[in-house]
Amino acid sequence: MRNARVSGFSLIELMVVVAIIGILASIALPAYTDHMRKTRRAAGTTCLLAAAQRMERFYTTALAYNATGTPTITQLTSICEPDTLTFYNFSFPAAAAAKTYSIQAAPTGKQSGDPCGNLGIDQAGTKTPGTAGCW
Repeated sequence: MRNARVSGFSLIELMVVVAIIGILASIALPAYTDHMRKTRRAAGTTCLLAAAQRMERFYTTALAYNATGTPTITQLTSICEPDTLTFYNFSFPAAAAAKTYSIQAAPTGKQSGDPCGNLGIDQAGTKTPGTAGCW
């Protein structure tokens, strides 16, 4: 007489679990990646706004954006989170003039696939791109 019961998982049960995990991962991973990209973009825009604020502070004392002692891009972004500087390259696309400047952040690394592309701000507060959700 055999009364011994076999316990455990059958191959079918195991394959169903693997299929469910695969489906969940195919949904969760892109959503997580998109969320991280938006988070890094928010950090990039915050850094741009802080740099613009420092340029405005300099203007109030020198009455020109291009006066002697104009902050460099490294000085402007020194207050930003270090991680932000690994995902964006900050630059002045053109030299600052007496009454105008523009600061740009180009996505790099994991952020390079961002649909918003380059972020920018100028002395008038004009933000580029003007696409909804990028700022």
